[in-house]
Amino acid sequence: QVQLTESGGGLVQSGGSLRLSCAVLGRTGSNYFMAWWRQPPGKEREFVGSINWSGSSTDYADPVKGRFTISRDNTKNTVYLQMDSLKPEDTGVYYCATGRAVLGAHVSSESLYEIWGQGTQVTVSS
Repeated sequence: QVQLTESGGGLVQSGGSLRLSCAVLGRTGSNYFMAWWRQPPGKEREFVGSINWSGSSTDYADPVKGRFTISRDNTKNTVYLQMDSLKPEDTGVYYCATGRAVLGAHVSSESLYEIWGQGTQVTVSS
């Protein structure tokens, strides 16, 4: 059974940076991809971005394009979310998740994700 554990959250000022990590315990197949989601206060969980197994392909939600970068180090079984130029609206609980690619389904579809981490809080002050 795969387990995901996020770390690296905290409080940062607007314009600052944070790097989140997601440690993957256990093995997934090469058809699995990883993603970051977030849940702002009082709102539903939303897609942030994803990365395929090899790290050769990434996808980002429009609000974070150009500011956030997802990467992975398979030798360390870790996926990262580098967040730059943070804004107060980036505040929320950040989750990593993993799922299998399904033909015709976009990676932003929450139903694709089978395993979720417990989340880490990110707070951006203005």
